[in-house]
Amino acid sequence: MAYSPDHTIKFSTQGINPYFANAQDVVKILSKNKDISAYANMIKEVYFFGAGCSSPDKHEIISNGLSTFFPKAFISVDHDLIGSAYATCGDKKGLTCILGTGSNISYYDGKNVHDGKHGLGYVLGDEGSGTYFGRKVLVSYLYKKMPAELSKAFAKAYDVDKETVITNIYQKPFPNSYLAAFSKFMADHKSHPFIQQILRDGFQEFIDTNVKDYKAYKTLECNFVGSIAFYYQDELRAVFAENAIKVGKVLQKPIEGIFEYILKKEGITA
Repeated sequence: MAYSPDHTIKFSTQGINPYFANAQDVVKILSKNKDISAYANMIKEVYFFGAGCSSPDKHEIISNGLSTFFPKAFISVDHDLIGSAYATCGDKKGLTCILGTGSNISYYDGKNVHDGKHGLGYVLGDEGSGTYFGRKVLVSYLYKKMPAELSKAFAKAYDVDKETVITNIYQKPFPNSYLAAFSKFMADHKSHPFIQQILRDGFQEFIDTNVKDYKAYKTLECNFVGSIAFYYQDELRAVFAENAIKVGKVLQKPIEGIFEYILKKEGITA
């Protein structure tokens, strides 16, 4: 989103992750969007929140790309968990969670996000994420563990075989996004017991691996951002309730909440 006293401009781009993109890629991705390109030289401040941006070298990739594209702007780059906390918790303490293409969690004390040991990425972690569920669905199809009626529907929706999958995962860019795309299959078959079990198992694994690492998890609200949390929030809330964990806000996209928080923080009235 871009703000001026006169009006607000909303735009979207391809996702930007410094683990899969360099500074030049950032510029290319932004340049494809005409809505923001027209204002690039007029933007005075840019606040970016993204996965991996807590690492100094990854932070530099995003910062350099944004500085090139917005030559006259002050650039602020932070981790996506900070943006999630601003959008869901505001000034209140709680657990802030991301369940989108990837997954992560951290404790927010109302002012600062405390670094945790989670967020290991799609190879080692990402429990309960789009990548996690996409992998589960894809593997069940390839191993022929998927019920016949679902397997038939999957084959109709996706033209995949072992060689195609291996090529996309090991030889092409954005393997995490490739895997996450298969999680969309669950949306059209959400009521099927097989899909229900995959969802419940995934959310339970997120709880066991991530949430329960925080000693005070039963006294804190768990807030979420991301499409997986948003579109499957009925299943999410049910599994969390079974674990006696309170669920707070569940947002598909945190941008609106972050936008309002930044304006408030800067003393700007929209």
